Formats: sequence, structure tokens, C-alpha cells
Amino acid sequence: MKRAVVVTGAGLITPLGLDRESTWSALLAGATGIGPISQFDAGAFPCRIAGEVRGFQPEKLLGDKQARHMDRFIQLAVCAAEEAIRQAGFLEARPDLERVGVYIGAGIGGLISIEKNHHVLLERGPGRISPFFIPMLIVNMAAGHVSIRHGFRGPALSHVSACATGAHSIGEAARLIERGDADVMIAGGSEASITPLGVGGFTAMRALSTRNDAPGKASRPFDLERDGFVPAEGAGVLVLESAEFARARGATVLAVMAGYGSCADAHHITAPREDGAGAARCMSLALKDAGLKPEDIGYVNAHATGTPLGDTAEALAIASVFGAGGPLVSSTKSMMGHALGAAGSIEAAVCVLAVRDGLAPPSINLEQPDPACPIRHVGANPQPPKRRAALSNSFGFGGSNASLIFAAAE
Repeated sequence: MKRAVVVTGAGLITPLGLDRESTWSALLAGATGIGPISQFDAGAFPCRIAGEVRGFQPEKLLGDKQARHMDRFIQLAVCAAEEAIRQAGFLEARPDLERVGVYIGAGIGGLISIEKNHHVLLERGPGRISPFFIPMLIVNMAAGHVSIRHGFRGPALSHVSACATGAHSIGEAARLIERGDADVMIAGGSEASITPLGVGGFTAMRALSTRNDAPGKASRPFDLERDGFVPAEGAGVLVLESAEFARARGATVLAVMAGYGSCADAHHITAPREDGAGAARCMSLALKDAGLKPEDIGYVNAHATGTPLGDTAEALAIASVFGAGGPLVSSTKSMMGHALGAAGSIEAAVCVLAVRDGLAPPSINLEQPDPACPIRHVGANPQPPKRRAALSNSFGFGGSNASLIFAAAE
């Protein structure tokens, strides 16, 4: 029998806030974290807007020297993990650190460091490349730094599945606990790729919104006037524990990690199946893993990024799984933008908070719902779902699909 898994901590650093509760409050208020790009001169780019994390000061936690030796995506991961670990309080129970692991991934990794050191190479020669360049670049250093910082000696791995990274990290971490190989897992995703190459690459694919004159209106999942996604950065990290370990130490449980589904479209390198069959199968797998029926889900946090094809395919998938009058659906990317490898874990944390508080956060900018997306939209204001279980979807390039289900704690 697999062990039950619960969520006892959640750390968030997003365009809407530098911690969990400020992000959650902003989401419920329908705020936007999207504005003009400030991290580089984007004047020549068709897309000049992004969901940036503003006011982030990693030096306060890490110190100046250590912060300088980390790429921004690592800084975000370490600081989000710190919040989650502190809130969970499991270190006070003096766990066996060989049974505490870290699964934190990124979709792209140290793109800022790549661009910076490439410039140094061209302008000043190979002798001036930072000796920390490679450790700043590689994706697994987010998990590595968290492991080293706290002495966690369980598995420290980084899953990389594009925009499904954060969700896969959480799902696979839960599997580790279920089969008894760990008692506690720190799991999530991080991303910091608002750079000339990052924005330029997605622009070349014609994937980004060009609604530069109205940044707060640019991310429009499921809206008839959507024209692409808005790039974003951030980190989301959960603390998962076996229910037995959490109960023994008297932990406050935020939610139950109820189900996980993972599959592949096997269709196209960037586009989903138009009928949403892969997404539908993934949600069905998560429901089966959770032992739940479609009618048990009260809220779906959709992957919906604001692309014409992707939103329609996911809506068709949701409709096929849940039928008419299904769960409430929203895309919080409408307020934060698309944080790529961090999106799945940020939205997983949103679902944890949704079942904790019994509220489904809104979608903003949904002025003309696309009739090709036959789902129950939350709308512009939070709504209480009829059921206290939430499903989070994450779909990545390469056809990688992940769905997570969280249920309210008893």
C-alpha cells in the first residue's frame, strides 16, 4: 500500500508577491504583475512586457557573496524553499536528514549566466569567464543549493520537462514518499529567463503577446482576443511529507497531495494535440491515482497560457473529462504571466491555497470568453467551489503532460 502524502509548507516568489500570502492575496484581488520589461532594453523586441519579480533581494538571505555565485533562477528557488521549509517547521522534529530530499527543476536554467559570460568571452577573452559559470548554469544546482544549505541527504534531482517541470517535480517527489523512500521532500520549480535570448527565442516562435500598450490586459487565457503568452519568472516550492510523519509531529497540514498523472502527447515538439486527448488522459490518470471521480473536483487551475491553440485544446480536454457543468476553471497566468518551468509548482501552490481557503481564484481579462472553450469560468471574482479538491494542469514542449490533485485536509 502506498503511503499518504500531505503538504505542510508552500513558498512562493512571483510577479505578484515575494511570499506565499502576498501572492495569494493579490490573486484573489485580481491584481496584475505584468508590466514593461526592466531587466534589459527590449525596445527592439515585438514583445516588450513580462511578469517580472520586482523588489527581490536574495542578499538578505544569502549574503552578497553567495548571491553573486548563483544565477537568478537558483536564488529564486533557494529563497522560495526557505519560506516553505520555515512554514512547515519539520526541522524542529529533528528528522533523519537522509530521508529528506529535494526535487527542484527549471525549464531552461541559467540563461542569464549564459548570456553574461558569453559577452565576457567575446569582449574580454576566455580567461575572464567566471569560475562559477558552470555551477550557475546547470539546472540541478537549484536542488543542490537547497540540499547543501540544510544538509538534506536524500535524493536531490532536477526534472526538466519544459513548462511541466514544476508539476513533474512535485508529482515525482510524492511518488518517492508513497513508496517509502523518503519522509519529507522539498519539491518545485524555478525560472528566470527574461533575457534577450529568452524573449527573442519565444518571439521567433510567434508565441508571445504583443499587447505592449496595455501590459495588464495582455495575458488573456480563454479570451477570444488572446494573442499569445506573456513571459514571466518566479519560483514555487512545496514541502511534502508522509501523512504519518506529519501527524506524529503535530504538523499543520495545508492540503492532501491526492493524485498525480503524467503522460506524453507523442504529437509535436511545441503544439498540443488539437483534440486535447493527451491532456484529457493525463487528468484521468490523476483522478485514478487519487481514487476520485470527475465530480469530486471543484476547481481546475488550467495551464492555459493565452495561446489560441493551446487554450482551446485544454478546454476541450477539460470538457471531455468532466462533462457539462464541470468544475470551476481559471488560469492564474492571466495575472502573473507564464513562468515556464516554475509555472506548474506556482500553480500547484495556488491549488493548495484554494482548497485550504475554499476559494477558486479568478481569471482576469476574460472579456469575451471563446465559445470554442466550453468550460465553467471562474470569472473576474473568486468563487467557492462546490467540492474541496483542486486539479492543476501543466503541459510542456515535447508533449510532456502533468496533472496534480490536492484535496482539503480533514
